[in-house]
Amino acid sequence: MKRREFIKKGGIATALVTTTTVLGSVGYNLYKDKTINIGVIGTGVRGNGLLHILNQIENINVVACCDIIPSHLEEGLKITKGSAKGYSDYQELLKDKKVEAVIVTVPFYLHAQVAMDALDAGKHVYCEKTLAKEYDGIKNLLNKVKSSNKIFQVGHQYHSSRLYTHVVDLIKKGKVGDISAFECQWNRHGDWRRPVHDPSLERAINWRMYKEYSGGLLAELSSHQIEFVNWVLDAHPEKVVGMGGVDYWKDGRETYDNIHVMYSYPNGVKAKFACLTTNANEGYQIKILGDKGTLLIDYDTAWFYPEGEKKVIPNDVDGVSGATAKMNYNNGEEIKISHADPSKQALIDFKNSIIENKQPESNIYTGARAAVCIQMGLDAMYNNTIVEWNPGFEI
Repeated sequence: MKRREFIKKGGIATALVTTTTVLGSVGYNLYKDKTINIGVIGTGVRGNGLLHILNQIENINVVACCDIIPSHLEEGLKITKGSAKGYSDYQELLKDKKVEAVIVTVPFYLHAQVAMDALDAGKHVYCEKTLAKEYDGIKNLLNKVKSSNKIFQVGHQYHSSRLYTHVVDLIKKGKVGDISAFECQWNRHGDWRRPVHDPSLERAINWRMYKEYSGGLLAELSSHQIEFVNWVLDAHPEKVVGMGGVDYWKDGRETYDNIHVMYSYPNGVKAKFACLTTNANEGYQIKILGDKGTLLIDYDTAWFYPEGEKKVIPNDVDGVSGATAKMNYNNGEEIKISHADPSKQALIDFKNSIIENKQPESNIYTGARAAVCIQMGLDAMYNNTIVEWNPGFEI
């Protein structure tokens, strides 16, 4: 099965996919009132945030929640207003025959195992990003999904954003011209810690701080932007360099409190990614720089700035003469398109993929490619070396 192939599974699904018209009309009408029973595995901050959103989506019913930390589970059950059964062991949740699909929001290092167990239990899976830790984890999960007949979506929610989808389409139609670079950042100001009332739970609650469990800022934040670059270029990077450090928050953490990573893509395109935890200036943004102009994207808005009038500067003092142009921020064009919150849209897309029996746009292939990029970047930073794409991952 190839990355862009349509998933065709069993009986009625095969009949419905003979044409897109049949799939779009008959298939949808046949199942439009079907309610999907969901189990949420991991009711920490992200899991409970998604629970609030799930409550807003028609034809989704949360019937089960699981977490090993009692206070997290209690909070998750409270959000469901009594509609869900609580579990402290996810394997017991997977035995629940009411559960048709699961949302996997456990710590990064558990993604692969929990997701594979869910597939073995016959559940559709929405697995939060980053897909999996370490190359073996990525490969094992990739192979498991390829041999499964269940829907599998990865939580790179911007791939579901109608704004981002529109921007990618504009870029592919030549809006910015030939791309030379991406400049991406996600800056925050804070120690990134969660409060811990019982010291024995430090690593369970603050797992993001420890290399054994986490990919740090690169996996938790930059992964969204890295997946976006892969999507725009329809390619994977050829190599990566990077650096970072625990340079400010001297609190026993192992994962870096600042990162600066650069990936080199085919045709010489460079993509830079930076995250700070000591300065939130300009927060989250992506710049796509082409010879016709620059696209600037944040969470929910996008602007295009055409290249300004080029002027020849005689006798440049730096010894480099030629044409130069400065982006005029007063001459920007807002990219206007109606769109929902990306996390909500991603969950709606997951529900629709199950109902319509179709492969999600943010799927095992796009997720695995991004996960390999993350592991490359971590290896580059931690080992202070140039890391090339692993030829064993031709995704």
